Formats: sequence, C-alpha cells, structure tokens
Amino acid sequence: MNNEQVRITAERAAPDRGVVEAFAAGLRGGVLWPGAAGYDEARRVWNGMIDRWPALIARCAGAADVAAAVRFARAHGLLVAVRGGGHHVAGSAVCDGGLVIDLSGMQGIRVDPAAGTVRAEAGATWGELDRATQTWGLATPGGVVSDTGIAGLTLGGGLGWLRRKHGLAIDNLLAVEIVTADGRLRRASAREEPDLFWAVRGGGGNFGVVTAFEYRLHPVGPEVMFCFVFYPARVAGAALRFFQGYCAGAPDEVSAFAILGTVPAAPLFPADAHGADFVLFAACHAGPVEEGARALQPLRELGAPLADLSAPMPFVEVQATFDADYPAGELRYYWKSRYLDALSDAAIDRLLALAAERPSPLSTVDIWQLGGAMSRVGAGDTAFGRRDAPFLLGVEANWAAPAEDERNIAWARRACAAMAPFATARSYPNLEAGEGLARAAYGANYDRLVALKRRYDPANLFRLNQNLAPS
Repeated sequence: MNNEQVRITAERAAPDRGVVEAFAAGLRGGVLWPGAAGYDEARRVWNGMIDRWPALIARCAGAADVAAAVRFARAHGLLVAVRGGGHHVAGSAVCDGGLVIDLSGMQGIRVDPAAGTVRAEAGATWGELDRATQTWGLATPGGVVSDTGIAGLTLGGGLGWLRRKHGLAIDNLLAVEIVTADGRLRRASAREEPDLFWAVRGGGGNFGVVTAFEYRLHPVGPEVMFCFVFYPARVAGAALRFFQGYCAGAPDEVSAFAILGTVPAAPLFPADAHGADFVLFAACHAGPVEEGARALQPLRELGAPLADLSAPMPFVEVQATFDADYPAGELRYYWKSRYLDALSDAAIDRLLALAAERPSPLSTVDIWQLGGAMSRVGAGDTAFGRRDAPFLLGVEANWAAPAEDERNIAWARRACAAMAPFATARSYPNLEAGEGLARAAYGANYDRLVALKRRYDPANLFRLNQNLAPS
C-alpha cells in the first residue's frame, strides 16, 4: 500500500467530520487529520523506517484531553496509539487509520528538592527532566539517550546510567496518573490502586495512558566521572573477557557497557582508523568524581586506545553522549535483545563473529552490565520480572537506505537467535522491534498481568505495545 492509499484509508477510518469537529472543540489541545497543517510533522516518529498515516491525531494539553480522547476512541471503535517521546524502536507511537493520543505537548516538570521528588508530565524527555532535577544536584534513573521520552522508557522498566546504584526507573516510581480504558483518570501508587501500580511498573502501555509520573530523586553530580574509551577490534576478545571479570567486582556506582561497532569518519579518531572496527567501554560512576576516576581506571588500561574521551563530566552531558548516534527521522532502526547468563569464552567468540557480519557500519552489538541495586528487587515485586541476569545483549541494526531494510533486519534476527545457547528466553521490551514477545518477556508475571489486563482493558483498546491479550 503506498502513502496515498494509506492516506485515503486513514481518512475513511475517521468518524464523520462534524463528529470530529465536535470532539476537537472540547479539547484544550486540538485535532489534526490528513491534509491539516502540522499533520505530517506530528505523525513522524524517531525511527525513520516508520511511515504511518493516522486518521486523527489528538494533540492533548492535559489529562482531561487524554480522557476525552480515550472515550472518543472507544465510542467509535478506533485503533489507538499513544505518543510520548515517539522514540520506541517499534514505532508504536503512531498507527495507520486510527487515533494517535499525542502527549508531546504535556511537558510540565515540578521538582520538590526538600521531599526529594519530581512530578513530570508524560510528554517530557529525559533530557528535560534531568536539566530540571540537576539544578538541585538530583536525578532519577532514566535512559542513555536524552531525547527519549520518559513515558515509554519508564513503563518498560527503564535501564539507564544509574541502574546499578539506584535501580530501574520503575524502582524509583512513586505514583502515576493514568487514564484507563473506561476514560477515568486514576492515581496509582503503593496505596492507591496498588495492583494497577504493580502492572504499570514494567507492563508497558497495556493498562492505560499515563499522563504524569512521580519519581524519587537521589543526589547525583552535577559532575560525575565518565569512561569513554575505544580500543581496536584486534583486542576485542581480550577486552570482553576482561569486561566479564571487571563487572563481577565493580561497585554499584558503576554502570558500564561494552559495545562492538565501526569507527566513524570523525576528527576525534585517527584517519587511518576510520572504517575499522572497535570495542568501546562506556561507563558512568554515580558517586564522587575522585572515587569514580579510581573505579573506572582499569577500563582505560588495556593498551593503546584508538581514542580515550574519559573525563569528569556534567551528568546532563553524560545523558546526551549517545544522542548524535541516534538521530531522529534520519536512520532506520531494528533492534533485538536477550539477557545473557554469562560472558563465557564461547559466547564472546560468537558475539565477535556476529559483530563482524553487520551489514551496516552504523549497527552495534551492545553488552549492558546489570546487577547492583536493580538486581535486589524481587521478580514479583514489579511486573518487570526477573533481574538476575548479569548482562543484557542489545543487537542494534541501524542503517540509512530503505533498500537495505531486509539485510539489516535479517542480521539482527539472526544474531539474536544465534545467541540463544548463552541467553535466557527473556527480552527487554524497550529494546525490541518484534511482536508477540510478551509471554517470554514477563515470565512468571505473565498470568497476573493478563488478569489485570482483563480488569482494566477487557476490550484491548491499548494494544499497540508488547501486548497482553486479555483473552
């Protein structure tokens, strides 16, 4: 189906124009439809591979608009997509022929430094949240790319630079305000709607539209020690074996990555290294800079690096380090993930072989160090499930040309499948572009989640996600 056919389909999916105009008149925000000024910009999301044409886009200005949009969608049988930051790799923030509930204009942030909390509306990004909280030398665990929206990342768990010191984003969530499928605005916390609060901490967007989040804050920075050192691929095997041992003994303040990729043609690298493969150690220390320098120094001593950009750095700059590698709308992205049981020699050999097969020099194989505070939360305490794996594997296919879609998607799927002997069946929802992965992702929590889905969304209105079918 070409774009014009999709546009026509979307227009026909909408209710009568007069009905839509009456709906729009009741919103503080507004409604866009195909052909309206701003529609094309509003339907674009971060992943350049996603090109969808919704029938309507409700630009919500507050929770009342969200509730009205949910009731309208239910009354007219519309497919619903929910857009926060629009950054999920699967492009679930937009749909063909349905209604997009767009929260991107809801960006209010209120910090209470005395209480150590922050309330943020669901359209805010992590960069915006960090800038507000770092004014007070405070932070809550977020992601590793600053223009990621807080909503989707939090609801899927929330792995970031503070994961081992302060846990996941959901471990620091105190409450949410959420519009459920019946159009009601509810508050969920440990005391109010505790079952719903349990479900949204890892259960994604299955249970409603979260309009605001309240997080616990921790003293962080404003300056932290950051390790960012590139080594040539010829030492990648030894580097990953070192990384396995280093991670086993690292303090909780350290959250690290090992990344296999290709050197870009950038001035910070020697010209003769451009186009060569690398292994990167990237790590943030969440404590005092002097302690961080000592704790991260071993990662910088594996021989002559291609480049070593390690330095004390404002935490907000650490959060933005990878931003340039993931430009919005410019590249095509398809990602897969698995939790690794260990970095054995056999697993490392296979990782190196798979990295060497990447069709695109923009693609990477990422190994996240886990453990620490995030691993000390029980598997049943939140919907997120088990946290006992020492590493998470992210297979990131990133490329530019549409003609290369098939090759890059096939590589990501093949690479993830090839690591099955060294991995659990579980994946991390925020690093997945596939479908039908909910049962494996949630494990023993799956049946409880499905029961709660029946309770809060029996008609599966919210299904463009890691869906928990209610039947």
